[in-house]
Amino acid sequence: MHVVRVRKTGYVDKAGRVRDYESAYLRRTYRDGGKVKNETVANLSVLPPHVIDWIDAGLKGVQLVPAQTAASVARSLPHGHVAAVWAQARALGLPALLGPAGRHRDLALALIVSRVVEPASKLATLGSWADSTLGVDLDVAGAGTDEVYAAMDWLTGRQDTIERTLAERHLAPEANPAGMALFDLSSSWVEGRCCPLAARGYSRDGKKGKLQIEYGLLTDPAGRPVAVRVFAGNTADPTAFIEAVDTVRERFGLGQLVMVGDRGMITSARIEALRALGGIGWLTALRAPAIAKLATEDGPLQLTLFDQQDLAEISHPDYPGERLIACRNPLLATERARKRQELLTATEALLDPITTAVREGRLAGADAIGLRVGKVINKFKMAKHLDVTITDASLTVTRKQDQIDAEAALDGIYVLRTSVPADQLDPPGVVVAYKNLAHLERDLRTIKVDDLDLRPIRHRLEDRVRAHVLICMLAAYLVWHLRRAWAPLTYTDEHPPDRDNPVAPATRSPQAKAKASRHRDTHDQPLHNFRGLLTHLATLTRNDLCYGDTEITVPTLTDPTPTQRRAFDLINQPIPLTLK
Repeated sequence: MHVVRVRKTGYVDKAGRVRDYESAYLRRTYRDGGKVKNETVANLSVLPPHVIDWIDAGLKGVQLVPAQTAASVARSLPHGHVAAVWAQARALGLPALLGPAGRHRDLALALIVSRVVEPASKLATLGSWADSTLGVDLDVAGAGTDEVYAAMDWLTGRQDTIERTLAERHLAPEANPAGMALFDLSSSWVEGRCCPLAARGYSRDGKKGKLQIEYGLLTDPAGRPVAVRVFAGNTADPTAFIEAVDTVRERFGLGQLVMVGDRGMITSARIEALRALGGIGWLTALRAPAIAKLATEDGPLQLTLFDQQDLAEISHPDYPGERLIACRNPLLATERARKRQELLTATEALLDPITTAVREGRLAGADAIGLRVGKVINKFKMAKHLDVTITDASLTVTRKQDQIDAEAALDGIYVLRTSVPADQLDPPGVVVAYKNLAHLERDLRTIKVDDLDLRPIRHRLEDRVRAHVLICMLAAYLVWHLRRAWAPLTYTDEHPPDRDNPVAPATRSPQAKAKASRHRDTHDQPLHNFRGLLTHLATLTRNDLCYGDTEITVPTLTDPTPTQRRAFDLINQPIPLTLK
């Protein structure tokens, strides 16, 4: 028995229309003597096409079963996001970097990967491991808190070895011919009161009254995280900087390096200490009072320097053996003037009700008036520009216009100081090197807010806090490479234009502007931000399929979307079925 399909084309019906017909017949083939004959058993043409296909397949020996019993999905787990981060970690040699294979390493790797794909508290992270292939493939889905804390302690003990390897990889002369390293300090608030590192200090998170810790991040000139140090919450920037220098010299063995930091980090006192050590250079900026001193009538910093150019190299006896690079950014000058005017106006608006109350007699007495004024006058840091006269019955507030004009004359001007000689780094190169601090600032935003959400600190023991920050630093190392690789899939400018003038603001390339306006990449696929791309990758699931009545499961990936497939292509990795 078999099915025969007969197709007739070009048939003209009575109305003159050309029609095509297809008929299906069930036929029996048999022998009559020595001849093969066919017999039409039934005309199947009236049946739906899929029913005809079933009959044809059944007669050919295909075993047909109901769809609901053919295969079932025993379990489906998000896979693409953890697989991509794991593949990048393996490509960077992160497992070997952490230490020898074992339970502690698997748990530490799971914590780092989890911090990238879904940052959360340790307890929340433990609960999420069973909900993705990360927990299943690394066999950490059933891990308890004691195991995780033991892995964190193990990782802390490996910190010096890990950072020394990263320093050899990114700060050694072969990888870092410029011989520069970037360092900056940040802080995060602490929940609770029992951590010995928690202290009150200047909060960069705006959490006034909260205990905090501080941590300093060391990177290469491109912003790759290399090392991190945790300090008590009341540690001053210069103190943290000296420890970073000691780490570079003693633990990494890099005696010839230029440390780049902002004006609050590398102070004159720290520079004197660097001179005494020898070998370590510096590149930083002057504070406003020092710039004002250079701009006096007989000083080297005169506005005529910027008549034809926006940067110039100057010198001064107060900075022996150093180079001073003066720069003026007109756009920055305009912005500072606008901001100063707004803050002055806002401060005067806060003082107006007090002035009115004094004038109308509702507020009297110099002490009472002074208390009211003191509460608001420096809210916007503008008290220095206001002249306040208080008597028992009057309050007069006027602007110190001469002082304001003197400060405005220096708007947009900044001066860089460095020990790097001119034959190693020309003036534009000094400006570029200092502006590379933007890469470090981006890393700190990644760690604190954008991607890894280090805040707040919930651990109580010092080593656990250090382990938590180290995990975030290693996760930031992964994110740095993933952001670079996935730039074509995000709004990141893949090829930022070179600046002829390093003082001028950075601009985006035409290609970046085009894809931002279209919200699509060059392959006409939707663009994502970094977090959105990871969310999209998570829709690539691994399904455990059961066929028939067997208990055997077959792991199968869903078909990747073009964006998912390209994400793995960009990191030069195939889409793995399993992580290990």
